Amino acid sequence: MTLHIPLDAARLDRALALLPREAHQHFIGGKPVPGESGETIARESPAHGVLVSRVPAGTEGDARRAIAVAHEAFVSGRWPRTPGAERARVLHRMADLIERDREILATMDALEAGKPIAQARDEIAGAADIWRYAAGLARQIAGESYSNLGEERLGLVLREPIGVVGIVTPWNFPFLIVSQKLPFALAAGCTAVVKPSEMTSSSTLHCARLLAEAGLPDGAANVVTGTGPAVGRVLTQDPRIDMVSFTGSTAVGKAVMAAAAETLKKVSMELGGKNPQIVFPDADLEAASDAAAFGAYFNAGECCNAGSRLILHRDVAAGFVATLTDRARSVPVGDPLDERTRVGALVSAAHRDKVLSAIAAARDGGAAIRAGGEPMGGPGFFVAPTLIDGVAPDMAAAREEIFGPVVSVLTFETAAEAIALANATAYGLSAGVWSRDIDTVMAVGRGVRAGTVWANTFMDGAPELPFGGYGQSGLGRELGRNAALDYTEEKTFHIRTGPRTAWWSVDPTGRG
Repeated sequence: MTLHIPLDAARLDRALALLPREAHQHFIGGKPVPGESGETIARESPAHGVLVSRVPAGTEGDARRAIAVAHEAFVSGRWPRTPGAERARVLHRMADLIERDREILATMDALEAGKPIAQARDEIAGAADIWRYAAGLARQIAGESYSNLGEERLGLVLREPIGVVGIVTPWNFPFLIVSQKLPFALAAGCTAVVKPSEMTSSSTLHCARLLAEAGLPDGAANVVTGTGPAVGRVLTQDPRIDMVSFTGSTAVGKAVMAAAAETLKKVSMELGGKNPQIVFPDADLEAASDAAAFGAYFNAGECCNAGSRLILHRDVAAGFVATLTDRARSVPVGDPLDERTRVGALVSAAHRDKVLSAIAAARDGGAAIRAGGEPMGGPGFFVAPTLIDGVAPDMAAAREEIFGPVVSVLTFETAAEAIALANATAYGLSAGVWSRDIDTVMAVGRGVRAGTVWANTFMDGAPELPFGGYGQSGLGRELGRNAALDYTEEKTFHIRTGPRTAWWSVDPTGRG
């Protein structure tokens, strides 16, 4: 029986007291701005069923107004011309403010996304660390010089900010994901228009207010709330947007890429995943079992990096499944505001029903549900941590992203078979390999086509390490030492310091 943490009215009242009492507004040109239509989008907590925020239902006009402001701030404003050291100071101040407002930001994300408060606090702390890392990169953006082209020639390669960046972020990690994009764009000297998910906009709007407090010039970072068709589409099509950075589903990513192609914008995309954890018989099976539960059920499985496929060696599969079944049934699920909770609510009723439908399809296809598989009671959208055993490689549960607290079990006999199973999807975001044999770890890790491979751990991260995927998991990388460079263009200067050799000589007498 799944461990259920009941909702608590007193905790909810304390959390609601931290939130703004008035409806949000867009943030454009350094200040809150009402929406053009006057219409709003109400957000109820997916765990509690109570109203927690209201944001403007942005329009095309709102989006184009923000783009115009960001464009003017790039063309004529001071941020692109600000020295790297000053940019770094602003970003460091921003990190300080994030840490100051950690509880407010975490509460916003916990209530709007349904994520556990302890996890949300960790995400905000991690986001502050990313802003500090980006601050360091602001001072390191540099070009190149070539003095070996000859005595009278010099080559310079300059790094310049790419321009106005359109940033579109999802609902599952509202503050963390904007923090994987915006600080690096700002470090490079770009200006930006951010569209957060209409379901989880509060922390991103708070981010914009903190940036103004940190000293970012007006118009350098703007936030417009609303739906993808109304606001996001404009960011992908407007010619004044020079680059689009998008995180979301692969299906929407394809549409974004097609729209951006009309004006040949640069695109960076972090999309879906169907990530395997491969367990060999010589692994630390206790640690692997804990990581399997964490990988599958962290953030209720609403995570592109979720370890949603468990690929087990046949010699240990039965015992491992039995252990993981017990773990799945003991994971604390329920009130996101309770410190004990590890799995909160899914983001919406529609998404809960989609997850339950995927579980039912696996059951109907002949797989066995060892744990979970059903909704949990209460006003919120909870699904019990689910373990699906006996999954065949051709089943949807083995290939398609479910995006819920669900893990599918497949088995293998040889390392080559494990690699083939791991690569048998359109995705290639991340993978885990569990073995005490370094040769096994390296051979399998190199064979798996994934942007990140964890060895004897899962879902660890650091701002220093690039993040992104192969195949339909995306384009480009976030984080890492090149993160700010991704928001720049290279300009070549070819300089001659002496007289230029003529292409041909003209005889003024006309005789030659």
